[in-house]
Amino acid sequence: MTAKRSGLRGKVRDGTVVSDKMQKTVVVAVEANFRHRLYKKTVRRVRRLMAHDEREEAALGDRVRIIEAAPMSRRKRWRLLEVLTRVELPEVAPESIDLELLGEVKPEAPEVEEAAAPVDGAKAQPEEAVPAEAVAGPEAEAAVPEEVEVVEEVPEIEAVEAEERAAEEEEAPQQPAESSEEPAEAPEESEEGKPS
Repeated sequence: MTAKRSGLRGKVRDGTVVSDKMQKTVVVAVEANFRHRLYKKTVRRVRRLMAHDEREEAALGDRVRIIEAAPMSRRKRWRLLEVLTRVELPEVAPESIDLELLGEVKPEAPEVEEAAAPVDGAKAQPEEAVPAEAVAGPEAEAAVPEEVEVVEEVPEIEAVEAEERAAEEEEAPQQPAESSEEPAEAPEESEEGKPS
């Protein structure tokens, strides 16, 4: 249907509705293919045009025909002429679709927490081991319990600080004794330049 045959004047474009969230307005993506002047390659250009939809006939995904019209707002200079094809979209919320049934989601592997090394240098106590069957294999997900409690003993801050102070006190008496001997030997060497 051309504008001349129908008695309408103005440019006519066919496109796809990409947004219908506004009242009495739809955004139509019009695709134009043209040949590049220099490189002779076919280039695809998509323009998004706002069109007036008085009766709100067009829905998201529909193929529509629009015609150039007098400006109705700052960016709206097209009017909906007709809906060429309608697209039936499911009215199901995306959250309610079970993606595992569709096979689009990969099952997550169970995470194994690594034990932290103790601060005081003591041997780490063995924690509950995860069976090898639970770590590998697609059937393993059914065998793994939903929640596994791992009990870790965390030393209190006061206990760690007390151990550090005790270690410093043990080293402290040795340092003054060594330092008192060193100055006695140093003057003998420095007086004559040679040890006597």
